[in-house]
Amino acid sequence: MNNNSIEEKIAAMGLVLPILPTSKGVYQRCLTLGTLVYFSGHVSVKTDGSFIFGKLGADLSDEAGYQAARQCGLAILAALKQHLGSLDKVKRVVKLLGMVNATPDYDKHPIVINGCSELFAEIWGPENGVGVRSAVGMGSLPGNVAVEIEGIVEI
Repeated sequence: MNNNSIEEKIAAMGLVLPILPTSKGVYQRCLTLGTLVYFSGHVSVKTDGSFIFGKLGADLSDEAGYQAARQCGLAILAALKQHLGSLDKVKRVVKLLGMVNATPDYDKHPIVINGCSELFAEIWGPENGVGVRSAVGMGSLPGNVAVEIEGIVEI
């Protein structure tokens, strides 16, 4: 693989990594420990870095939530590229924790978080792009964003 193969694959899929919003918290976006890179929660952002707002079960459809989670995945990729210099250094997805801004009766959290999981499976294949995962509902998320996802990859 050349140094741009994953980035080329993303471009060939017609996808663009978003501009990452400026952090308002005290944390690192990514932290490498040995062969693992932990990434902090990345929220649903559009390509221009603006946020995707809303609550599943109230003002967002399942499909809109799925797309918001996919955008979280793209934000994660942007952060990993920034941290590692190249996405080709990522060997596999280890774990994702997907948090969905949802009403108390909403129960389709896994379908929403599939937006990110399926993106990673498309990029790294089902063997390396799919790790362990949790998909949970939250009463609120920062700034009323639709989805937030954190996780771990192996390099």
